[in-house]
Amino acid sequence: MHLLVFLLVYPLLWLVSILPHRVFYAFSDVVFVILFHGVGYRRTVVRSNLKLVFPEKDDSELKRIEKAFYRHMCDSFLETIKTISLSKEQVKRKYKVLNPEVVQTLEKQTSILIVCAHYANWEWNVSINNYVESKGYAVYQKIGNPYFDRFIKKVRAKWNTTLITQQETVKTVVRDKKNGVIGIFGMVSDQSPQRHRAQYWSPFMGIKVPVFNGAETMARKLGLAVVFLKVSKVKRGHYQAELIPITANGKQTEPNEITETFLRLTEEQIRERPEHYLWTHRRWKHRGKEPASFAKVQ
Repeated sequence: MHLLVFLLVYPLLWLVSILPHRVFYAFSDVVFVILFHGVGYRRTVVRSNLKLVFPEKDDSELKRIEKAFYRHMCDSFLETIKTISLSKEQVKRKYKVLNPEVVQTLEKQTSILIVCAHYANWEWNVSINNYVESKGYAVYQKIGNPYFDRFIKKVRAKWNTTLITQQETVKTVVRDKKNGVIGIFGMVSDQSPQRHRAQYWSPFMGIKVPVFNGAETMARKLGLAVVFLKVSKVKRGHYQAELIPITANGKQTEPNEITETFLRLTEEQIRERPEHYLWTHRRWKHRGKEPASFAKVQ
């Protein structure tokens, strides 16, 4: 069944990926109409999230952000499909890193953890590996269909990126370090952990929630450098990224320092252009449910 699904779906994805620029984004407009006006995909969740984190904004502004978000989400989803046919040269024109020297300097000394949020086009963030010499990794969630999983790994490989699961990350860092190999590890770090597994709670967009701190745990344990990847959408299909250093050595940071810095940088990014954040996730679903042991965390 997995193979049949792959054989049926892949040709359609490939056809979408090779559409000319204008046709491609016209198709995105059609998808927007279906999801926003027709299906109403997760509109209740999006509205609830926006009202929760932007109590100071009036209804007209919230509706503007909501609509702009859905347009961007459709673009971003289809741009992920576009990855199938994008060459290394094409993606460099569409996704520009403004200051690659930040990573180029750090990679001479240590492995680097690049952290980012579900913002702009996080799927194309792996193209940063086109600017560096070190071995590139991206932490991802394994796809249930093994044929699609194998295929997506092959696609990412052309961008000098090896996909690894979260469970494989630490042992990969340790193995590379033992062999004298410096790696660059990309990780989306704004997920909502399961409440019973949360090791840290902190305000995010003004609301206290459980926070994923796996990136900090690895950085402090293994002495990794940590860099925040701030991405901006310049126009449809074009992004630019700024690399913001958090630490050159995780072992030299205080507990929660890396996590807090990441959260504040993510908040700043969201407030600049809120429509480019992924509002369909129930990021604040555990608010007000922190255990007593976290009650004093500020």
